[in-house]
Amino acid sequence: MRKMLFLSAAFAALAFSLPAQAELKFKPGEDPRFHWANYDELKKVDLKGETLTIFGPWRGEDEGLVRTVLEYFQEATGADIKYSSSENYEQQIVIDTQAGSPPNIAVLPQPGLIQDLASKGLLTPLGDDTAKWIKDNYGAGQSWVDLGTFKDKDGKPGFFAFPYKADVKSLVWYSPDNFEEAGYKAPKTQEELADLEKKIIADGGKPWCIGLGSGGATGWPATDWVEDIMLRTQTPDVYDKWVKNEIPFNDPAVVNAIDIFGKIATDDKMVDGGAKAVAATDFRDSPKGLFSVPPKCYLHHQASFIPTFFPEGTKLGQDADFFYFPPYASKPDLGTPVLGAGTLAMITKDSKSARAFIEFLKMPLAHEIWMAQGGFVTPFKSVNKEAYASDALKKQGEILANASTFRFDGSDLMPGKIGAGSFWTGMIDLVGGKSAQDVATDIQKSWDAIK
Repeated sequence: MRKMLFLSAAFAALAFSLPAQAELKFKPGEDPRFHWANYDELKKVDLKGETLTIFGPWRGEDEGLVRTVLEYFQEATGADIKYSSSENYEQQIVIDTQAGSPPNIAVLPQPGLIQDLASKGLLTPLGDDTAKWIKDNYGAGQSWVDLGTFKDKDGKPGFFAFPYKADVKSLVWYSPDNFEEAGYKAPKTQEELADLEKKIIADGGKPWCIGLGSGGATGWPATDWVEDIMLRTQTPDVYDKWVKNEIPFNDPAVVNAIDIFGKIATDDKMVDGGAKAVAATDFRDSPKGLFSVPPKCYLHHQASFIPTFFPEGTKLGQDADFFYFPPYASKPDLGTPVLGAGTLAMITKDSKSARAFIEFLKMPLAHEIWMAQGGFVTPFKSVNKEAYASDALKKQGEILANASTFRFDGSDLMPGKIGAGSFWTGMIDLVGGKSAQDVATDIQKSWDAIK
């Protein structure tokens, strides 16, 4: 998250109640895409007279969307919901919890911050039953349980954070028209992807468009590449040790992943504009080569948000599509890993309504209302996938539901000076010609300096 967010000066979050009698976005019982039995079940929960305060990261359009979901909980239970956010919500939640005035529910996308809150005894455990529910009902369930598990003030691990609303990073974007015209097919394995790269080059094209430019955050798109490659070349526990620095950054497993990306990004035959263009091209501009005539490239590795920067009028599923960044056929034991991010809901002030809200998040309806309006995917296997607002979102939801492993963006789990510092600059050094070994050693030195 910190890769994309540049926050302005702090100001206190203002809480606004939802209208007492909200007009629900979808009338209960009428649209067959939704699990309306959930709403009937929710009406059996009496929370009249209770106030439920929720603090989250969603602002602007997303705030409007989450409010449409909260309205169902309020309307059914009678609870008075007050939702608030802040431009610098990370600092605000720390201020509120330490001041003894926390919300009932806090929703955050930063596991590191959640661990800090848990270690100070500021979170209420959600219990083993909820952890088991996640394991049984989410794609790559154990991964999500692990993601929501943190150590309390006594150093004892507990399940504190319920995952809700995910983001998928393991995607490769392409133009279906260009693929059809050239006779290319979306690869199912890394070996097939390598063959496709060779074919594109043989046909006179460039396989990839890559841009690492992002102002003060230049370099971050390459970290996603390395993380995705780590999950496809190493077991999940090696990935976990890497992001915690339990194995050094210059361990052969990490150097290998950096080198695989480096060999793509520094090969003039592989990248539009050649190696020199990789660091100089802004990540927002980098996918445009997919849509030029003739195409300047055929493939673009980026997360689910990138269509925001496609040319105006681009229709997903028609002008642009994506495939899952595939695993190696030669490493079947690694399954189908997915790299991503997401938000996690915690109880920061225990109450009957807070407990009921966590139970609400276990209902397909709590996901489907947002799914149907766009910008939302979930690993919850029991949702009606026909509720997704588009085929693209439905396909991302299926990638999550079918994942064998899910791992959070590695650089976001590392200390800021590494994940949002030397890892970024190291990737620029890499495309500038420095060896993967030297880049990894430099990053490890910066990590050693903060220990």
